[in-house]
Amino acid sequence: MNCTNCNQEVNANYCPNCGQPAKLKRIDGHYIQHEIVHLFHIEKGFFYTIKELLIRPGKSISAFISENRTRLTKPIIFIIVTSLIYTLSASYFHFEDGYVGFSGNNESVTGAMFKWIQEHYGYANILMGIFIALWTKLFFRKQPFNLFEIIVLLCFVMGMGMLFLSIFGAIEGLTKLKVLQFGAYALFIYIPWAVGQFYDKRKALNYVKALFAYILGMISFYAIILIIGGIIDHV
Repeated sequence: MNCTNCNQEVNANYCPNCGQPAKLKRIDGHYIQHEIVHLFHIEKGFFYTIKELLIRPGKSISAFISENRTRLTKPIIFIIVTSLIYTLSASYFHFEDGYVGFSGNNESVTGAMFKWIQEHYGYANILMGIFIALWTKLFFRKQPFNLFEIIVLLCFVMGMGMLFLSIFGAIEGLTKLKVLQFGAYALFIYIPWAVGQFYDKRKALNYVKALFAYILGMISFYAIILIIGGIIDHV
């Protein structure tokens, strides 16, 4: 038989050219279970990545970029999964509206854009990371890391921020105690701390620059939303 992927002749269980199985397994309950387990055990595991980012974020991310990329979950997968966890948690425990609020005309384009951010804060956070990365690159322009490597850094640390909000939001949903704000405080402290550690944990100025890059990145993101929405509404 010929391989269904590259059309190479196959005389074994796998194609000698591309490695495609000669016969694909059926998609059943066991297949779905395996895919879910595989997702959370990529390169030593999703939970291993969380542990490393909690204990030594700067060192582990720096090692991922310059030394070993097999120990941590891929950064894009990490922030997508953590944003999905946040979105599901917010939807189930109904805490997102209290965290990202917008008071204005929801019928305008600007209002619609902010409403989308309010309802999809986890995914909007990914877009916000691009603006934070630009400011981080500006503040740390003498460092050897390029913009894409900084985006990798922010995928990891902002993914952890999503987990903080998810945990405190779930606690608030279960106990009715107003604790979500503590998740926001944890995010606000963790991101500058992790970024500062990444560049040089011995220099206090790095933590200050990381904090300002984070704040200015958020301001820039919302300013762009206001400008784009305002222009479209005006037109």
